[in-house]
Amino acid sequence: MRLWSLHPKYLDTQGLVALWREGLLARAVLRGNTHGYKHHPQLDRFAAHAQPRLAINAYLAGVYAEAKARGYSFDRTKIGPVKVVEPIVVTTGQIHHEWQHLLAKLAVRSPAQFEQWRLLKRPMCHPLLRQSAGPVASWERVQVAPNQSFKADASGAA
Repeated sequence: MRLWSLHPKYLDTQGLVALWREGLLARAVLRGNTHGYKHHPQLDRFAAHAQPRLAINAYLAGVYAEAKARGYSFDRTKIGPVKVVEPIVVTTGQIHHEWQHLLAKLAVRSPAQFEQWRLLKRPMCHPLLRQSAGPVASWERVQVAPNQSFKADASGAA
């Protein structure tokens, strides 16, 4: 499960559809409608929110807005009520990590989108999220090559 911190506009078609599907799964988990994925670390930031169900609905609304802007026909009725909620904080280190991960995916499966975004240095985060300086999130699975370590400066750049 990948609930991107990045703005959905950077995702290719395959990524946007997967995000919609995984966001709906996350919504089902937070509503207690499924037994799987209950302890998935990607859900921690939603579960920790004061209004977890409204937060995931707001997250899905951001994904839906991007899909609609592209002319896709995602089913809006699957989201539930959307209200203004307190933003979720995401660290600049997490944004940087996800950006590198996404660029690697785009390079393989969507070269045109990779070319469109590869030089962007400061990608936007999802509209529900607000950036704050810090390292990669503790719930993220970071693969570090032998003899290397990830260190983010205050801006989150490696």
